[in-house]
Amino acid sequence: MAVEIEHKFLLATNQWREHVSHSVMYKQGYLSSQPTSSIRVRISDKQAWLNIKSATIGVQRQEYEYEIPLNDAQEIVDILCTKPIIEKTRHFVTVGDHVWEIDEFLGDNAGLIVAEIELSHEGEIFAKPDWLGEDVTQDLRYYNNNLAREPYKNWRDHA
Repeated sequence: MAVEIEHKFLLATNQWREHVSHSVMYKQGYLSSQPTSSIRVRISDKQAWLNIKSATIGVQRQEYEYEIPLNDAQEIVDILCTKPIIEKTRHFVTVGDHVWEIDEFLGDNAGLIVAEIELSHEGEIFAKPDWLGEDVTQDLRYYNNNLAREPYKNWRDHA
């Protein structure tokens, strides 16, 4: 079983931008989003994946990911996935022994920036840089499958 252990945070400042090692554009669409799981297709510049993730709330979830042909993925996103499509730039920032993935959303989720860190086990200690804000790991609104259904632009409080 593949397990993802992840924490999500908002950003307190833009100081993280000074430390970005590289960035990748992603487009992802959802084929299914059920109470138990979500199935999505994710596309980067040169690769594409089919991803199946449990809908468990919290730090630990089951996740399975398989590379698929880029042309097939583009057709699936364009034709079969529910709209809106999630579009984002993922920035990579190394802090200590960990790499933070900072998602800067575009399109219907423009204005939202979320930092994620993946850990090898649930109790793993990690450095929390000064630019890190509120922990939103438990807040369902920040999960990508929910952002596809209820985009950030529709939130009344924007946080």
